[in-house]
Amino acid sequence: MKAAGRSARTRLRDRVAASDPGLLRLTAGLRTVGAIALTLGVLAVFGVDVKHLVAGAMAAMVATFAIREKEPGPQAVTLALGLPVALASVSLSTLLASWVVVGDAFFVVLIFSAVFVRRFGDRGTALGLIGFQVYFVSLFVGGKVSGLPGLWAAVAVAFASSAVVRFGVVPATPARILGLLRQAFRARLAQLIATQIELLDAGPDDIDKTLERLREGTARLHETALLIQSRLDEGTPDASTARLVQRRIADAEIAAERLGLLLLTARSAERADTLTLHLPGAPAPAVGHSPAPGEATELLRRDLTALRTLVLRPPAEARGTALSHLRNRLLGYRDEENLPEATAAVQDVFRGVGETARAVMGLRIALDGPQDESDDSPATARSREELDAEDAAIDAGEEAAEEEEQTGLRRPTTRAAVQVAVGSSLAIVGGEFLSSQRWYWAVLTCWIVFINTASTGEILVKGYRRLLGTVLGVVAGIVLAGLVGNHTWTAFGLVLVLIFAMFYTAPLSYTLMSFFVTAMLGLLYTLLHTYSMSVLLLRVEETALGAACGIVAAALVLPIRTDRRTNDLLGTVLERLTDVTEGAVDQLSGGPEADLLDTARELDQALGDLRAATQPLTHPITPLRARRDTARYVVALLETCAYHARSLAATAELLPTHPSIAADPRLRGAVRRTVRNIEAIAAHVADENAGTRVETGPSIASLLEPDAAGVPRYGRITGRVLRHLERLDEAVVGLARPLGVTVGAPQR
Repeated sequence: MKAAGRSARTRLRDRVAASDPGLLRLTAGLRTVGAIALTLGVLAVFGVDVKHLVAGAMAAMVATFAIREKEPGPQAVTLALGLPVALASVSLSTLLASWVVVGDAFFVVLIFSAVFVRRFGDRGTALGLIGFQVYFVSLFVGGKVSGLPGLWAAVAVAFASSAVVRFGVVPATPARILGLLRQAFRARLAQLIATQIELLDAGPDDIDKTLERLREGTARLHETALLIQSRLDEGTPDASTARLVQRRIADAEIAAERLGLLLLTARSAERADTLTLHLPGAPAPAVGHSPAPGEATELLRRDLTALRTLVLRPPAEARGTALSHLRNRLLGYRDEENLPEATAAVQDVFRGVGETARAVMGLRIALDGPQDESDDSPATARSREELDAEDAAIDAGEEAAEEEEQTGLRRPTTRAAVQVAVGSSLAIVGGEFLSSQRWYWAVLTCWIVFINTASTGEILVKGYRRLLGTVLGVVAGIVLAGLVGNHTWTAFGLVLVLIFAMFYTAPLSYTLMSFFVTAMLGLLYTLLHTYSMSVLLLRVEETALGAACGIVAAALVLPIRTDRRTNDLLGTVLERLTDVTEGAVDQLSGGPEADLLDTARELDQALGDLRAATQPLTHPITPLRARRDTARYVVALLETCAYHARSLAATAELLPTHPSIAADPRLRGAVRRTVRNIEAIAAHVADENAGTRVETGPSIASLLEPDAAGVPRYGRITGRVLRHLERLDEAVVGLARPLGVTVGAPQR
């Protein structure tokens, strides 16, 4: 019974870890709700009125979500600096309330300053956010000069409560968060392998749905890898450990993605295209035959299940002869003599299982320390030796070159500050026409649509989502207000539930977050005895006005068009792709070692930025269907290119230590066409009149002519490197067509 209970708890823990990597959303929700609850409890002890309870609750929420630093020390400094900023803001808001013109003018200046200081990093962003939001709190509760001492006390209690909850009740050190992210990576890797098992057995009617789940699982695993990458510097004791974990995470991610592609190929009539794993809605390859003869299929299913067991088994339970036997069997597939009799494609899958098992073992050693080696088979011992040699070769890395910062109005923070100031001015004027009491809702919406957006299209989509969430939230607010009536603490309890839901869903859906915000505000209006249908309808009108003002300001004042932004980001992706490809091939050709995995992660980050920037083009409401399909296709092709570039980088980093991989100088010449093609596409993106063209020609493999000594064509490199180069070359040529670049044979 105890074992069953532990197993159930472990499964539940893995599911939670996979759904919320690092428990970041859960932590944000618990911290915010805890800070608000503590604030309300302290203020209630002193018998303050409802208005100050609401002010304290809102200030606690701001003091909690505004802090963005990862280390506890900087968080404490920012929180300490935030208190005087909040006190000054609430004082000015209250004092200027009776001076309409002066108050409005100061509000615009405050808004400009709050956005402008984002240039100073997380601390500047937090202090600007605190200054603006606390100014808004005073407007919301209708603060009076005579009530300032009470507001100061509520704000001070809120900041103190936020500190207690952040550092005492719900602490989250970088090392702990990194540990949770590692657990999430394991859980998502296990989920991906489970989907691969489903793919093995999927029939013709189920293959497309299973393939879609495979795409989602691959994307979720990649997302977790990027989250781990962003936390390594703060969460590990030294740079060498950070690079070791980064290397093992990359190995496991690439091996798992490749295993899925090999499985897809094994059950298809022809070799599966990597694009199939990255393009949403792409049909599954035609099923040409059973994945394998009956016995081989059963072996494959058994071994994939064993691989999933190796991934999921906690360190405390990862001992014993049975688990060692599983590991030894899977690692044995790295040797040709241990492969079962099957078609070549199915044997490739078994090889992929062996390589993934090696990556899993390397990940476990990196995360959990040395393992028991007493039951190792020769294949396992050899894999350990390879991993040890790689670990010894890992360097602390090189310092990244600083990027040149833009200045003046070209600086993103300055441009956004001017835009939001203009938009807020329009919102103030328009809001006054709608209501002299609630005009600030329009300003708040205008402010919010500029957060984490960079182009007119992104602001349009965010404004639309906020308006939709607000309309739905008004309906919920009406229902909740009717249920709560005059029960103050029941209303506050529901407010806490809605705030938790707001922070838990914020990274997933901006519409959902807006829904919970509006429903919560309906309850706050009830507490302040200002609730009415007309107030909630006015909230919708002010939200629509604020979104419209933000869109107008973004479109007319120093605009960044969506096309321009996506082209700039596309150019960055192509530049990073060139860096990774050239660096990997140079090392595979015998060149000096380089920091390839960091360069590959920079490519992933640039691709993530591009994917986010294309949301206005791929959003379901866009009327330009052909353009939407093109944007999705281009992003999918770039993800395919990034996968092969990452794989090349990972293989190149094995070069000094892996016995089966040796440098081949001929690779450098063979890949020149691919690099020229990437540069040609980048030149066309920067200037459509550049007149560049993409060359086609013989396969990469055919360019590797035997040398004068008669060395076989593939004698010193693995077939896997060639396949990645071939697929990368094909994907780059495929990228040229939707981008309008001329494709043709090389000119002589």
